[in-house]
Amino acid sequence: MTGEMIKTMNLTGNRTFSVVIYDLIYEPVDCIVNAANSGLSHGGGVAAAIAMAAGPSLEEEGDKIVREQGRIPVGEAVVTSAGDLPFKGVIHAIGPRMGDGDEENKLVKALQSAFLRAHERGWTSLSFPGVSSGIYGVPAQICARAYVRAVVEFFQDHPDSSLKTIRLCLFQGPLVKAVKKEINNWTMDRV
Repeated sequence: MTGEMIKTMNLTGNRTFSVVIYDLIYEPVDCIVNAANSGLSHGGGVAAAIAMAAGPSLEEEGDKIVREQGRIPVGEAVVTSAGDLPFKGVIHAIGPRMGDGDEENKLVKALQSAFLRAHERGWTSLSFPGVSSGIYGVPAQICARAYVRAVVEFFQDHPDSSLKTIRLCLFQGPLVKAVKKEINNWTMDRV
């Protein structure tokens, strides 16, 4: 696989969770997760980079979803095509903002919703960015715990999932260190 491998967890059922330093739009996976807002507008950060690379169809599909369903609640995820990107789809996960309260559990729910959307489509590999860690301001330690919990608990709750590989794709920074530390804290009997 591509990118600088930071840490890998081998989980039951021949599944892996890897942390890589790389650019999300070049990930070698079936689908990527977008750190989205409730209105599926792609104004900055990872969302803007994905929208720019995907072309106008991604924004148009997001607008249609919001027109038909309303704003997407925190903790949920929806799917669009990938536009000009080489993925089977883009999953838009709505993470919490710092100050929403119960940020860790809301972030776990958003990521698990994204993983479930991939499973429902039979996709086998997924990569997600640092959801809620940027302009949403959720501290690195909370994000790190949520990311690891989301993956481990998803695989425990869905042993039949089509997903075999989940990658957390980050840029170098404090979040990488926090996630690496959190993975090290997980022991085999917790997994």
